[in-house]
Amino acid sequence: MGKIYYMMGKSASGKDTLYKRLLNQCPDLKPLVLYTTRPRREGEVDGVEYHFITREAFKDLEAGGRVIESRTYHTVQGPWTYATVDDGQVRLEDGEYLAMGTLESYEKIRRYFGAEGVVPVYIILEDGIRLERALARERQQKQPRYAELCRRFLADQEDFSDENLEQCGITHGFINEDLEECTREILEMIRKSSRDV
Repeated sequence: MGKIYYMMGKSASGKDTLYKRLLNQCPDLKPLVLYTTRPRREGEVDGVEYHFITREAFKDLEAGGRVIESRTYHTVQGPWTYATVDDGQVRLEDGEYLAMGTLESYEKIRRYFGAEGVVPVYIILEDGIRLERALARERQQKQPRYAELCRRFLADQEDFSDENLEQCGITHGFINEDLEECTREILEMIRKSSRDV
């Protein structure tokens, strides 16, 4: 039986970069691509980072009972929904997957697929470095959304509180100060976890 390795962490902790590196260095892992109604950022590709859909398309998926979990953020640009959809891309009997989301979505995915099938990969980075990275990334956008950056940064403090992490049974994180080392540690954990099946 395969597993879903579920990456999460505060914004600008390096999840996207680590996600791509892990998929490149561990070809047996399949990406679990989430759905979102948020606008596509510069350089993002539909079906790679996310399936970018309209609010109407999301409502249709919901009405069809295909949404495993979803969360909506009330941003300064309006509501943005992120969702994991039962669209046939996950078959734990056939392989292992890498997914990315929030602590809340991790909980819901564990309930849906079972705790033994979902492994947390919590990424940690010092707040000052995260803020610098987020600001640099936002400056590269055609229309920077600084207010949204600030809202997300503050919301992460509450969402990833020690209490919330403890309630989800997450006692270990991967510090992303050195990208190579962090990647190596996560790959080592994945390989060990795969052997333990």
